[in-house]
Amino acid sequence: MAYLSKLNNYRNTGLLIIRVGLGAMMIYHGYPKIMGGPGLWANVGSATHYIGINFLPAVWGFLAALTESLGGFLILIGLAFRPVALLMVINLIVAAASHLGEGDGLMGAAHAIELAIVFAGLIFVGPGKYSVDKK
Repeated sequence: MAYLSKLNNYRNTGLLIIRVGLGAMMIYHGYPKIMGGPGLWANVGSATHYIGINFLPAVWGFLAALTESLGGFLILIGLAFRPVALLMVINLIVAAASHLGEGDGLMGAAHAIELAIVFAGLIFVGPGKYSVDKK
């Protein structure tokens, strides 16, 4: 459709909207986990046993919470974008494995899988020109 072709001029605006929205939602999910303390970190980190990691669950939970909260902020502003997007993909793969392992099925894991796909795509696309990492 010809009348929508002018939107090609606003790709960077689209990336900005995606970055701000995803970053804000990751902060929203990660911040309470950071503030939850070692008990919550161990609970979150215990999900790593679904991928064969059975040691230091509190450390893994803290790193997951940090990835979501600080990583969400970095995604939002577009700083260290590709490495953080990769960490998000890893975090979301563990979340999906946890849902599947707990018997939630594909419907329970769908959100984590969808976000992992989006972040995987963003690794290739980059943050766009309206970011701290602009090229």
